[in-house]
Amino acid sequence: MTLPALYRLREANPKSKFTLLTDQKLADLWENTDHFDEILTFKKSDSPCTIGTRLKKYTYDTALIFPNSFRSALECWYGNIPKRIGYAGNWRSLLLTDPIGHRAQSVPMRKRVKIDIEYRLINNLDRQTFPSNAHHIHQYLHLAKQLGAGDEPLAPKLIRRENSSSLESINVSPPYIGLIAGAKYGPAKRWPAKNFIETANAIVKEYQIHVLLLGGRDDCEIAKEIEVGLPSEKVTNLAGKTSLTELTSILANCEVVLSNDTGPMHLAAAVETPVVVPFGSTSPELTGPGLPHNLASPHHLIHTDVGCSPCFLRKCPIDLRCFKSITVENVLAAVENVLATKN
Repeated sequence: MTLPALYRLREANPKSKFTLLTDQKLADLWENTDHFDEILTFKKSDSPCTIGTRLKKYTYDTALIFPNSFRSALECWYGNIPKRIGYAGNWRSLLLTDPIGHRAQSVPMRKRVKIDIEYRLINNLDRQTFPSNAHHIHQYLHLAKQLGAGDEPLAPKLIRRENSSSLESINVSPPYIGLIAGAKYGPAKRWPAKNFIETANAIVKEYQIHVLLLGGRDDCEIAKEIEVGLPSEKVTNLAGKTSLTELTSILANCEVVLSNDTGPMHLAAAVETPVVVPFGSTSPELTGPGLPHNLASPHHLIHTDVGCSPCFLRKCPIDLRCFKSITVENVLAAVENVLATKN
C-alpha cells in the first residue's frame, strides 16, 4: 500500500537515490523489482541501536518513515539522519525532525470489545462505513507529500523482473486459479476452509481450471485440508514451498486469486491479477487491494452487512456471523464474473 506514495516520490524527485530498509524476510521480494536503488535489511533480533549504527555508514539526507511504530523512528534517530519525517504519536515526536499530524480523514482501526459488538447487534445497528479517502494508501501519500510528491492516488503496481523458473514447480498447464485460505492475523480473517473447498470444486467442474494452493508455512495445515477435498489431478499444493519471488510470479500467472485479506492478496493485486476476497473482521474501505473506490476495479471485495463489522479482532468473541453471511454462492458468482470477463 506504500507503492503509490513511492511512485509519486520518484515522480517528484527523479534524481534522488532511494534505499529501502526492510525486514530480511522480505528482501527477495524487493530485490527482484525496480522500485529501489538499494536494499538494506535487518534481522528480527537486531536492536534499534544496531540498525541505527548501520545507517550511520551511509549519507542519507532524509528518512521517510512509513510505519507508525516507536521503534522505526528510534532506528532512524540512532542513524543520525538529518531529516526524519513520520506521523506524530506513539511517543515518537521527539525522535522526528518533522512530526506530521494525522490526516483529518484518517480512521484508527480500533478493536471492538465484546459488549460493543453485542450492543450493536441487539440494536440492529448498520455496518460501520468510512469516507472514500480514509484508505491507508492516502496515509502514505500524505507523508510523501511532505517531500513535494503529489497525492493523487493510483493502484499499487509492483514493477518486477520476470522469473520464469518460478513456474517450474507447476507440472500442469494453465489456466490456474490461486487459493489463499490462510491469514496469519487470526481466524476472524479466515473464510471457512469448507467454503473454499466447495467453491473450488464448483469452479474446477465448470471451467476445468487447475487449483494452486498458496501461502506461507503457517498456512500448510489449512492448505492440506483443502487439498484432500479437491480432485487430486486438479490441485497443486505450494503452501510454504515458495519464496516471495516465486510466489509473485505464480500469482501473476493466475487467472484469478481467491484469497482472505492477506499480504499475498495485496501482492496478487499489485501484479494485476484480479482478486476475490471475502472480508471478515477487517474493512476493504481501509485496507482493500487496488485503487480505493475504483468503480472499474477488476477486484471483487465482498463484505458483510452485519452491525458489528468491522471489529478488527483476531478472533471473533461471538459466532463469526460476518463470514456466515458471505455464502459460497456470493463468492462463486464473483469468481465466475472474473473468468467470464477474461474469456
